[in-house]
Amino acid sequence: MELKDNNAGTGRKRNYFVSRRIDRIFLELYKIYAFHVRFFKEVFVPPYEFKEVVRQCYEVGVRSLPLISLTGFIIGIVFTNQSRPSLSEFGATSWLPSLVSIAIVRALAPLVTAIIAAGRVGSAIGAELGSMRVTEQIDAMEVSATNPFNYLVVTRVLATTFMVPALMIYTVFVSLMGAYLNVNQNELTSFTTYITQVFEAISFLDIFSSIIKTFIFGFTIGMVGCYKGYYSSKGTEGVGKAANSSVVTAMFLVFIEELLSLQVINLFRAM
Repeated sequence: MELKDNNAGTGRKRNYFVSRRIDRIFLELYKIYAFHVRFFKEVFVPPYEFKEVVRQCYEVGVRSLPLISLTGFIIGIVFTNQSRPSLSEFGATSWLPSLVSIAIVRALAPLVTAIIAAGRVGSAIGAELGSMRVTEQIDAMEVSATNPFNYLVVTRVLATTFMVPALMIYTVFVSLMGAYLNVNQNELTSFTTYITQVFEAISFLDIFSSIIKTFIFGFTIGMVGCYKGYYSSKGTEGVGKAANSSVVTAMFLVFIEELLSLQVINLFRAM
């Protein structure tokens, strides 16, 4: 379809398949598809950047521990305090450890870990790759016969994919410890009784599904951050947009994936 460019005011004509906006949407979808296909091709092709993967795992995992520790501990205490009044109305405060463990393992720990990773790691990846694109460092790597996609994208996506589940398991532990301190202080429940009630309430499906979910969350966070940064433009303004859109897009996709995964997990629970 041939349309006039009214903004130009010169009578020039530009060719669009449907319209400028719709064509851009389809081109963006194709770029996303090609980016994913390239990742799955590059991840199995040498050279393998093991040292860079380990370094990125340290950046994603170890450097996130202080924030994860504080957040997880507070979540355990706050959720226990919020749940106690409702259970006490029915005289069921003894069920508090079971309720806390189910909520933390099934939903809170995976979501909170993914959100923190999206905010801290996703924005950092988007800003770092965006600044490298703007300063033409990625172009320089291509000229020097280095594969920038393998070194910059594959390593970071692998790091987020493997470290977010590890951080989730750590979040579960810290949150349950925070909940135990609150339960012990108010109900005088012993540690042995608390741990017994915690593990009686959760099943293998709860743990396995949460780990699988966080693998998907980690992959999504890494891919979004790398995509936004790798294709950023417009100078320093583009770097800021890449970092911001990495966080917003990753969080949105995490919530969508949580909703979809919940439907699949409920099907397995119903079997």
